[in-house]
Amino acid sequence: MDYSYTPLLFVLPLAIMIPAVMIVLGAKLGPKKPSEAKSVPYESGIAPPTSAEQRFPVRFYLVAVSFLLFDIEAVFLFPWAVRFDALGWFGFWAMSIFLGILVLGLVYEWRKGGLEWT
Repeated sequence: MDYSYTPLLFVLPLAIMIPAVMIVLGAKLGPKKPSEAKSVPYESGIAPPTSAEQRFPVRFYLVAVSFLLFDIEAVFLFPWAVRFDALGWFGFWAMSIFLGILVLGLVYEWRKGGLEWT
């Protein structure tokens, strides 16, 4: 048996038991006073103006996709910056093309009005 996994055998059951015990204790010992006001969904303390089945405008999806795009950009940009010297010119031009494509996407979204909140 590989002894490097021995600490994992001790930590894994604890990592499973502690959250399970907390959930059970919260369900058994926590206050239970259901009311109509507590069962109403809200966001930021404001009651929702419409039902949850209503369709969202496309701009919300555009904002979500642009957030994912620039989050992915950050994920790729930090390791690239750390290894910049080792990658040389190939890494520089590869990242330039990647950033150029992202800038084109940002310009497209800007022209389509995806960044407007009104």
